[in-house]
Amino acid sequence: MTPFYNLLGNNLVANVVNFTVWFALTFWVYLETRSVFATGMIAGIYLVLTAASGIWFGSLVDHHRKKLVMLGSSVVSMVLYGLSLALHEAAPEGSLRDVSGASLWLFIWLVMLGVIAGNIRSIALPTLVTALIPEDRRDRANGLVGMVTGVGFLTTSVISGFLVAWGGMRYTLVLALVFTAAVFLHLVFVRVDEPAPAAAAGEAAAPRRIDLAGTLRVIGAVPGLFALIFFATFNNFLGGIFMALMDAYGLSLVSVQAWGLLWGVLSTAFILAGVVIARTGLGANPLRTLLLVNLIMWSVCCVFTLQPSIWLLAAGCFVWMFLGPYAEAAEHTTLQKVVPFERQGRVFGFAQSVEQAASPLTAFLMGPLTQFIVIPFMTTGAGAATIGDWFGRGPDRGIALVFTLAGVVGVTATVFALNSRYYRELSAAYLRGAELEARPVPSEAR
Repeated sequence: MTPFYNLLGNNLVANVVNFTVWFALTFWVYLETRSVFATGMIAGIYLVLTAASGIWFGSLVDHHRKKLVMLGSSVVSMVLYGLSLALHEAAPEGSLRDVSGASLWLFIWLVMLGVIAGNIRSIALPTLVTALIPEDRRDRANGLVGMVTGVGFLTTSVISGFLVAWGGMRYTLVLALVFTAAVFLHLVFVRVDEPAPAAAAGEAAAPRRIDLAGTLRVIGAVPGLFALIFFATFNNFLGGIFMALMDAYGLSLVSVQAWGLLWGVLSTAFILAGVVIARTGLGANPLRTLLLVNLIMWSVCCVFTLQPSIWLLAAGCFVWMFLGPYAEAAEHTTLQKVVPFERQGRVFGFAQSVEQAASPLTAFLMGPLTQFIVIPFMTTGAGAATIGDWFGRGPDRGIALVFTLAGVVGVTATVFALNSRYYRELSAAYLRGAELEARPVPSEAR
């Protein structure tokens, strides 16, 4: 087995562990408190920490061996999960059910910091694709990376649902500690033939710093690249609605065990997408693929909650999950071709920070807005009186209305992007990618 597949498998297990902890925390907090506000805050905390850490994580990836930073992320996660478990066991009875109490929120922050420590892997792995995979096969490799990310994200719902029903957060954290240690030990013995960091390969004079200004110059040198990042940012602004409300909506329709099992079944969409991309690639213009995929995804979002049906929801989520790896692989393939290797960690980190910066605003806003404005609007307010006869009434229909409106906005934004000059400029830059990769990076941008 090649180092790349070893790294894929290692990242898969790490993703499963970290996403399991995150999902379990969300399920557990909702079931203990019945607060949409609290679940929205958890999603917001995750996305704020992701946005805040991305640029720093990217600089760590560029300035150190990728394998080393992945090992470090496992160590940090183990420490934080251990502290979370200790707090869980030491907290007074009932204190972790009190939404207004400090104990619950300290517990949430410790757990989420442990999850966030694993995010550096999502920056390191695409740069290793550049280092280990020939250019003409990177789109296929990126499809496998997207598949691993998606499978890790979704299969954890099955595990999380049953863990919460079986032993709450105690068993979740114990298993997280065990498997994080196993991931660390496995990676120690994986040999990765990666290039030395730029500062250790003839650029010793370059300081090991974040260098945001240099990263911005590199991005600005590629026509349309800022527009791609901002488009993904807007998508994530809308995507924050899913982070804040999807679990609450799904749990209003089925039990926690059934909800977790459903997402496990939906993970087959990620597997299927990864297999298809690995065989066919993304076409001559991955950027066009990215935008067409987004058009379909947001169109589905317009309709998959029109009625309170778990089958309609499941069908829409399957389409959404199948197309997700296409979008991720297309963005990664574009960046890998037009950004110099020695800057890719910082560019991926910058993109992660900027793209995720929009979602916390949505997550923080939509939890309270849905709880206190949209749900009453669709329960006893004007919305229930106007469209309630066919759309439905009640808290779950208030959440559903938010999803439908998000889909309409997403379709409109994607159509605009497809007809923009930024799309045409970046498509042309991608086609000139071989020439751009051959150019030296200006010394002031390194």
